[in-house]
Amino acid sequence: MRKTIFCGVATWCFLLSAIAAAASAAAPGAARERSYILAVVPYQLPLTVHKEWSPLAERLAQRLGARVELKLYRAIPHFEEDLARGEPDLAFMNPYHLIMTRKTQGYIPLVRSGQALSGILVVRRDSPIKTVADLNGKTIGFPAPNAFASSLYLRALLTEKLKIRFAPVYLDTHNEVYRHVIMGEVDAGGGIPHTLKYELAAAREQLRVVYTTPGFPPHPLAVHPRVPAAVRRAVLKAILDMNADEPGVKLLEHAQLTDPTAASYQGDYRPLEKLGLEKYVVNSR
Repeated sequence: MRKTIFCGVATWCFLLSAIAAAASAAAPGAARERSYILAVVPYQLPLTVHKEWSPLAERLAQRLGARVELKLYRAIPHFEEDLARGEPDLAFMNPYHLIMTRKTQGYIPLVRSGQALSGILVVRRDSPIKTVADLNGKTIGFPAPNAFASSLYLRALLTEKLKIRFAPVYLDTHNEVYRHVIMGEVDAGGGIPHTLKYELAAAREQLRVVYTTPGFPPHPLAVHPRVPAAVRRAVLKAILDMNADEPGVKLLEHAQLTDPTAASYQGDYRPLEKLGLEKYVVNSR
């Protein structure tokens, strides 16, 4: 097994090369080693995402009999630029990224977690802010404009449903949002339960959730249509099969694919088109 570090779109971009151990374990029809780029939306710092995703990428490579190159990013706009170009063969993206790229690249959702995705607003544990209504006129930190549950959907709900006026600050990752809240540089911050759960205990204990959004189907692992149908099926089966043993279950949990299930654009993600979130989208530079 070989691991290499690669700097591509940004200096915080990693490349994991995972090679299958034996030709006998290769997928049917894999006469030569194939290579696929797996991009992951930067919901946390690159080193954290690498730690959570590299074991799954290695196991997926073994199952496919192919090389899986794990590509990570410092900021969401860099990830969005790659999606717009159709560079990744496989991409773990937020639900609205799937909608954004459907007309341009046609990414197909393969698999998602069976657990709903919700956004959260956190404040310092000792903050006088008790309810979301107390955030009127305050400063709120978000990972990035187009982060779905932790920013895009959350800002839409605050503005249109809850009628909260606020000043947004964009801080790239969930980790940075939580730290800015703790340091008092913003009054509240957007995140998701998964990233809060895996924060350092010393940081997590200083935060308190004051609002949780309704749930939606979570981030899909999607595939570019150029990837052959047989490979798509093999990826889906490999992910679903990981849920059959304890090590695989842990890999899936860390990668936000707990209780994996096949994903459908029509059934899972098309309803998001009706939310009118396009007015809150900020196009990548």
